[in-house]
Amino acid sequence: MIRLCAWGYAALLGFVILTGYIPAFIDQNDMIFGLFRRTWYADGLHLVSALWALSAALTSRRASELFFQLFGVFYFADGVLGLLTGSGYLDFGILINGVLNLPLQTRIFANAPHLGLGGVAILIGYVLAPRTRPAHA
Repeated sequence: MIRLCAWGYAALLGFVILTGYIPAFIDQNDMIFGLFRRTWYADGLHLVSALWALSAALTSRRASELFFQLFGVFYFADGVLGLLTGSGYLDFGILINGVLNLPLQTRIFANAPHLGLGGVAILIGYVLAPRTRPAHA
């Protein structure tokens, strides 16, 4: 079950990358969903995350569990920082742009993906995984 979830995250993160190249998701300002600028480093971050999830799914249940525990904390914390400051740390935004004076609604929508992905990953890694761990593990 946990490895299957890791497969799902690998596919989902791959789709995140693809959205930046599907014209239906790009607005007139070259922004994805009107919120995200396409950048090589954001694509790189999502690609590394997708490959990490894929590698974990292929390796073992324990590797998948560790993926969810670490990935979840990293992404959720990035979403919280982005919600509070308008800039995250995974893409170095807080270092490059500093604190941004963005409307609350924009900060919520822009950070919801990392809060959601990270939050669900935390639940999988710290709640679901221990409950479904085989007795001999």
